[in-house]
Amino acid sequence: MLPQRYQDLFAMPAIRSAMLSSIAGRLPIGIAGFAILLLVQHRTGSFAHAGVASALYVLGLASVAPLLGRVIDRAGPATLLRACAIVYPAMLIALTALVTMNANALAIALCAFVAGAALPPVTICMRTLYPRALKDPALLQTAYSVDSVIVETVFVIGPALVAFFLAFGFPEGAVLLAALTGALGAAWFVRAPVIRDWEIRPRGAATRWGVFGEPALVVLYVATIFYSVAFGLYEIGVTAYATARGAPAAAGIALALASFGSAAGAFAYGAWHWQLPLRKQFLITLGLMAAGSLIVAPIGNLYLFVIANVVAGAPMASVIATQSLLLSRLAPQGMLAESFTWGGTCLLGGISGGLALGGVLAEVVAPPWILVAAAGATGIAALVAWSMPESEKLHALGDHGA
Repeated sequence: MLPQRYQDLFAMPAIRSAMLSSIAGRLPIGIAGFAILLLVQHRTGSFAHAGVASALYVLGLASVAPLLGRVIDRAGPATLLRACAIVYPAMLIALTALVTMNANALAIALCAFVAGAALPPVTICMRTLYPRALKDPALLQTAYSVDSVIVETVFVIGPALVAFFLAFGFPEGAVLLAALTGALGAAWFVRAPVIRDWEIRPRGAATRWGVFGEPALVVLYVATIFYSVAFGLYEIGVTAYATARGAPAAAGIALALASFGSAAGAFAYGAWHWQLPLRKQFLITLGLMAAGSLIVAPIGNLYLFVIANVVAGAPMASVIATQSLLLSRLAPQGMLAESFTWGGTCLLGGISGGLALGGVLAEVVAPPWILVAAAGATGIAALVAWSMPESEKLHALGDHGA
C-alpha cells in the first residue's frame, strides 16, 4: 500500500494523467545519450570520439533549453512540443545513418547537437507544472520525488534496452528506439488536459539579470554544474570498467541497477516528513552521492561491481529532487519554466563536460580513478551548496523550506 502522501497526490486527476502521459516521452532521456556513446564507440573503437558525440548531444539540449523555457513561460508548451516531435527523431535517424556509413565526424557531431537541442521538453514541463498545481509543500516534495522516480525508472529501462541491442551487435537499434519514443511520447503528452489548457501567467517585475538576480539561485546553479559533472564521469567510469573486462554490455546493466537504487531512494525521500531545512537535506544527499562513487571504485570483481551500483545510485535522484524543490522556491515570478531550464542547462552542461572529461580520462587512467574523480566533483558541489546565501523566499515557506 502506498504511503498517504502518494495516495493524496495520485488522487488529483490532472497530476495523475500528466504523469502517466509523460512517461513515454521521457524514455529518450535514459536511452539516447548512452546509445550514442556506445554506437560511436562500437563503430569507431574510440572512447574519445564517443564521449564527444554523446557530450554534444547533451550540450545541444543544455544550450537551447533556456530559450525553450522562455517560450513555455510566454506561450505555453503545446506548439513547441509538436515541433520537437518532428525534428528530434529526424536528427537521430540522420546520426545513425552517418555513423553506419563512417561519415565525417563533424557531420555526426552536428546531428548529435541538433538532436539534443530538439529533445521534447517533457520533463521541464512537468517540473514547471508541479508548483503551479500544488500549494501544499509536503505534496510538492512528494511530486518531485515521484518525478525523480519516473526519470530513474526510465534510466533503469533505457540502459537495459541499450545493452540488449548491443548484445545482439545492433547498437543502431537503440538510437532509433530513442527517436521513435521521443516522437510518439511528445505527441501523447501534448494531449494531456493540463498541457493542452496551459495557463500563461504574468511575469514579475523584470530585473536586469533575469533569473540570475537571485544570489541563492545562482549558487544552486553552480552546485548543479559540479554534481552533474559527477554524473557524466560516473557513466563513463562504469562503461570503461565493463569494457576493460571484456563485457561492455554489463555497463548497461550496472547503470540500470544504479538507477533502480536511485528510484528507491527517491521514493523513500518523498514518503518521509523531513524536519531538516531543505538546504541541509541537499548537502546530505550530495555527501551520500560522493560516498557512493567511492564505494564502487575499488571493487575488482565485475559481478560485485555491477550489484554495488544499486547502493551507489541510491542518493542520486534525491539530489535532483531537493535541487528541484530549492529551485521552485527561488525562481522569479512568471519565470518558473525558464528557471528550470537554466537548471537543466547546468545539469546537462555538467553531464556533457563530465562525459567529455571521462572519455579523455578513460584513455589515460584506470576506470576506478574516473569514479574517484566523480566523487571529487560531488564534494565540490557540496562545498558550493554550503555557501548558499540566505533568501527570504526560503524562509517565507516555513520549516520545510528554511
